[in-house]
Amino acid sequence: MADDDEKRVRRVPSSRTARLGAFGRLAGGVAGGVLAEGARRLARGERPRMQDMLLTPGNAMRLADRLSHLRGAAMKLGQMISMDAGDMLPPELADILARLRENADRMPPAQLRDVLDKEWGKGWLGRFANFNPRPIAAASIGQVHRATMKDGREIAIKVQYPGVKESIDADVDNVATLLRVSGLLPKELAIDGLLEEAKRQLHEEADYEREAAQMMAYRQMLAGEDDFIVPEMVPEFSTGRVLAMDFIAGTPIEALVDAPQDERNAVTRRIIALVLRELFEFGVMQTDPNFANYRYQADSGKLVLLDFGATRAVDPAIAENYRKLLAAGLAKDRAAVREAALEAGFVGQGVVDGHADKFDRMIDIILAEMHREGPFDFGDRAFVEGLRDEGMAMAQDKATWHIPPVDMLFVQRKISGTALLGARLKAKVDVREMAREWVE
Repeated sequence: MADDDEKRVRRVPSSRTARLGAFGRLAGGVAGGVLAEGARRLARGERPRMQDMLLTPGNAMRLADRLSHLRGAAMKLGQMISMDAGDMLPPELADILARLRENADRMPPAQLRDVLDKEWGKGWLGRFANFNPRPIAAASIGQVHRATMKDGREIAIKVQYPGVKESIDADVDNVATLLRVSGLLPKELAIDGLLEEAKRQLHEEADYEREAAQMMAYRQMLAGEDDFIVPEMVPEFSTGRVLAMDFIAGTPIEALVDAPQDERNAVTRRIIALVLRELFEFGVMQTDPNFANYRYQADSGKLVLLDFGATRAVDPAIAENYRKLLAAGLAKDRAAVREAALEAGFVGQGVVDGHADKFDRMIDIILAEMHREGPFDFGDRAFVEGLRDEGMAMAQDKATWHIPPVDMLFVQRKISGTALLGARLKAKVDVREMAREWVE
């Protein structure tokens, strides 16, 4: 265990040249994996397809390892792919890429010291009663340390990796190039606008002063409520690249998989209720659904909310589009769902013009699940296969290719990620009645 753990300590490539070299090694490793897999398939008398040679466990392992080493925007995009496309990937590949949602590699102590010397000035260690140099968590943009202030206050300190902020634009472009060259991202699909928005979002996430303001805004919105805890910022140790806050004890939300069914249901219900409030009441949403952003206190039953870097305003028009979709679904009105999905931009006109029957079948699957008697069983994913089959069949037609409005994509990412968490906990929640409160 110790040897394996030490391998998780790797210096963050902070210069443009070092990061570009890492992408080059990744591309070379994937290409070598493609050639090896192609040779194996030919030896078995098969006629290999490029996608089959790319989507191998070996290549997924290379991708996960290299992105964990790079951290920053490269790893963040890998996390997005693993969460957003999880149901569309073969299970073994989804499992490997899911590692990107767990801990990243951590900085060696010398690199950590250099970063904090720059942010706090030399001699900063003397400002603490205790500072643990070993992080309690390591994510895509920064790692978190536990410390004790001179007055005994326990705090958590998020330290941004060096070079991450400066490399965002190049990382996004390099990941997009890898996807293009591999053929996993069709050349015909125009994603320039989406890439620019991804860069903007990631720049915001790397601005810890902005995140601190968002965290305190959520703390105020949820003040006095029994279900949630939001940490308080510690201004004297916070900068644009370091964010200090109260340390609040809690266990990973995924540890609830072994909890009683009622407890899993109650926790999932609270998270769904918060998402609905963000969408329809607050007008602002923390759009990163990473499971690590939730901690659970079994003794108090409260959820600790963490990481507000991906918080963004929700356009009222987007909220209204979701309201219309929910209303149509609750009314079991297939035609109204189709019209609302088209108006919102979930699908393009090409889907309705060329594949109305397939799209209607997808709507029917969703409506059947939505109106199944009793609470919605997130653990039952059988319906996903039907949606995947119809969706893949439509995707063969380039006329159906369409990118929804970017603002909606970020909201939908949070909604989809919340459903994924519900599935992980095998929760059963009456989502239909919860939605009805906001629609009616």
